[in-house]
Amino acid sequence: MSLSLKNLLILFVVITVSACSQQSTHSSRYTATNASSPSYPSVSYHAKGKASYYADKYHGRKTANGERFNQRAKTAAHKKLPFGTWLRVTNVNNGKTVIVRVNDRGPFVKGRIIDLSKSAFSAIANPREGVVDVVVDVIDH
Repeated sequence: MSLSLKNLLILFVVITVSACSQQSTHSSRYTATNASSPSYPSVSYHAKGKASYYADKYHGRKTANGERFNQRAKTAAHKKLPFGTWLRVTNVNNGKTVIVRVNDRGPFVKGRIIDLSKSAFSAIANPREGVVDVVVDVIDH
């Protein structure tokens, strides 16, 4: 009887621990695939708005995720999407697109939805434009 009671106690502990460790099924509009953690669920994100790019003075500084900003990389700053999220950014005026990875927070200028590295911005527009209308979509990369 003592062995049976011990087995029941072990079973109870295993079930309790298992129930506590299950992932939540709550979904969030801003959860996305994270390049460094493939366990993140995919999401839909679609936004229209204005995009700008980082000034040269930020080259080499740390981004919000701890990386050094590289103006030649295809990266972006977004206010809420998780770091590592891959985005397709499309210039609505010329149809050009670029794929970028979120590695920073921003933009902090009212009316803008994304800040791009200079390289990413140059792929869709002339940097002299400064700000362009874009559509941003999360993609699986």
